[in-house]
Amino acid sequence: MHLRAFLFTAAAVLFAGNAHADGVVQKLITPADKARLAKYDETRKTALTEAKAGQPNEVKDLDTVLARPLVAFSDKDLTGNWQCRTIKAGGLGPLVIYGWFKCRVTDDGSGWMLEKTTGSQRTKGRFYDDGEKRSIYLGSGFVAGEKVQRYGAGPKTDQVGYAFRTGLNAWRIEFPAPYYESKLDIIEFKR
Repeated sequence: MHLRAFLFTAAAVLFAGNAHADGVVQKLITPADKARLAKYDETRKTALTEAKAGQPNEVKDLDTVLARPLVAFSDKDLTGNWQCRTIKAGGLGPLVIYGWFKCRVTDDGSGWMLEKTTGSQRTKGRFYDDGEKRSIYLGSGFVAGEKVQRYGAGPKTDQVGYAFRTGLNAWRIEFPAPYYESKLDIIEFKR
């Protein structure tokens, strides 16, 4: 009987932890970013349609990235160093895929935090649970050498996106309607 009580308590704690994470993100996310996530599917579809007009080799790379099946985050620790590259779809140009830079994921006890550590365009932020195969990223975009603004400082620096794990050592974040240049930014990670 004690084992059943223990299992029930453990399940309740796990469920409360996920609910807490959802509650935290809902308190932190700005109204503008809520709106961006609400239009995620529509924005993504438009951006990817425009991206098809890009260079054939880049379109092929994008298709490969997006074709990877989604897997759960729950059995993987993302902390450590990663290679990361930005893909910009739709907007000012149909498709641009940048080279690889360095990113790092840490865990301060409250969850995963991301920082892009090289390249001129950077991001720093935190992940929040949003189901088994998706997380919400709230971060701040900045240029190397500038002071990082806190999330919520304004639309020019606030970043919101959905993170998806796609393999043992691969994942990505999709940013709908970023402030600058494109309709959809994707940061791809590998190691």
